[in-house]
Amino acid sequence: PHSKLRGAAMAVRPSLAYFPSDNALLDSSGLPWGVAVTPFSSTDERGSFPVTGDEGDLIPRCTSCFAYFSTLCSLHRWSWTCPICSEDNDLSADAAARYARDGSHDPPELRSAFVDLLLPGEEGEAAAATTPVYVAAIDLSSSEEFLELVKSALLAALEALSPGSLFGILTFSSKIGLYDVQGPIPIVKNVFIPPDSDGTLHVDLKDAMPFCSFLAPVGTFKDRIAEALETIKPIASWERATTASQVQDHALHHTRGFGVAIDALVNYLSVENGTTFELARIFAFLSGPPNYGAGQLDARSKGDHNTGKVVDSNNTLLPEETSFYKNLAASAVQAGACVDLFAITNEYTDLTSLKVLSVESGGSLFLYSNTDESTLPQDIYKMLKRPYAFGCVLRLRTSPEIKIADSYGHFFPDPQYMHVQHINCCDLFASYTYDFEFEKDSQFSRKSRPPILQIAFKYTMIVHHGDASDDASNSGSRSKFSVQRRLRVRTIQYNTTANIWDLYDFVDPDVVLTILVHQVILASLSDVVEARLWLHDWLAIFIAQYNKAYKNVRPADSVVSHIDVDFSNCSQLQPLARLVFAFLVSPLLQVQDEHIHPDYQTYLQCLFR
Repeated sequence: PHSKLRGAAMAVRPSLAYFPSDNALLDSSGLPWGVAVTPFSSTDERGSFPVTGDEGDLIPRCTSCFAYFSTLCSLHRWSWTCPICSEDNDLSADAAARYARDGSHDPPELRSAFVDLLLPGEEGEAAAATTPVYVAAIDLSSSEEFLELVKSALLAALEALSPGSLFGILTFSSKIGLYDVQGPIPIVKNVFIPPDSDGTLHVDLKDAMPFCSFLAPVGTFKDRIAEALETIKPIASWERATTASQVQDHALHHTRGFGVAIDALVNYLSVENGTTFELARIFAFLSGPPNYGAGQLDARSKGDHNTGKVVDSNNTLLPEETSFYKNLAASAVQAGACVDLFAITNEYTDLTSLKVLSVESGGSLFLYSNTDESTLPQDIYKMLKRPYAFGCVLRLRTSPEIKIADSYGHFFPDPQYMHVQHINCCDLFASYTYDFEFEKDSQFSRKSRPPILQIAFKYTMIVHHGDASDDASNSGSRSKFSVQRRLRVRTIQYNTTANIWDLYDFVDPDVVLTILVHQVILASLSDVVEARLWLHDWLAIFIAQYNKAYKNVRPADSVVSHIDVDFSNCSQLQPLARLVFAFLVSPLLQVQDEHIHPDYQTYLQCLFR
């Protein structure tokens, strides 16, 4: 139901529906203040759709803060006043004519504070007709059961993909295998991975196989792709790692040159970037830690998961071992590649080091402890059936009284501009959270302007143009695609209050918990015990602040039973204590627990963030 463009909206949920008037009120409430933004959600938080239009390039911007024009601006004949920073901006003659009100012909930004506009000309000629690209990177240093599960998942993926999508198969062990499925029988070209750490291949992938041979249209070659998948087998025992550092355990540890393979694949894709595709999604299937070539991880030295060694002696979660994957994530973002990582193993795989590859490239991290109970085929099918945007830029602007203390989510921060997030791939459920505080000595008074937030979300989506000649029974038919670059702007004005009961009565406990989870996970990366204590203390202090506000406890009181720990005066707050308690006892914040796999803890971090 959400596959059409009008199904895309933007949900913005504040933790406090009434913004506090000053810092003293915010502190006395004990609550975090911020918003959770789901920029590509199917509707906004009230179920409304944006007003759409075709002239996003004509919307004026403030010369001071670069905010976009909206219905909340004060509009004059030849100028307009920015609602964010109060700057007066001149209108060009064309803009003044555009905004000369004539009723039904008003442009979208005069009809709604929530618009979704086409940005003509930003796609570029090369991307005017593009094709979605998907590549499966499969670990051959694995078991038959692992490969059977991966094959099932990829067959499900083929059913979910549009017929005109391009699909490629790559395998990795001590060599990289590229599959050409477009001939009568599948052909595999192998490129050997050097064991040294610089990761330079002797033969580039583009020289081993032309790009047009590697990527096959799903509608035409679905059966051949399925046949090629059936030919994939685990590496033979004699191909297992026997390098000097691995001789002792060569019978147990296969060669898994994952880092070099993904690096080479990203470079392979970037060579063609802008001519064949706008976004490539890489599905990387791992059965254990990378242990060969550049990006190898010495997972064994970090402790056996059977001992439950989640943290070191300083209560710090096991740190990432190498910067290789952070650098690779940056390359993937630059190349327009999104990496979804599927780890199917109960062996310690050091997801702490690997997670950045999926998180910063806009992908997801999945962990399955065994093949028997894995829902991998269902998960990948559901993931691919959802609409998604790519090449996204997200920016939140606030009234000058508000300061963004921090932002959280799976994004790549802009190296130059504060609070600008680059998101390679964003689906209907991807959410990003902002934590607010007051600028120094700032407050909202009765005479000041109401607080305003403006979220700008620039994104690209692939539009499928149905063709009358396309017929599902005709395997040679190929769907036609084009890309649209769009700009979604939502400007929201909030009410303020000087009354603590308004804060409590209109709190959103889901968003409060969201902000707390982000803060605690970030703190737990430095010290898990300190993070637990901080959350425990936050709940205790919040209960005390609440009881103080409702005058449940007076200085003369010494009877503990007078303290209201159930928030009986405020139904909105009642779920909070149980939610925080559940978080405290969750595997995310446990240390030295023999029942918790450290990779599972990393997986939960990525899931909740």
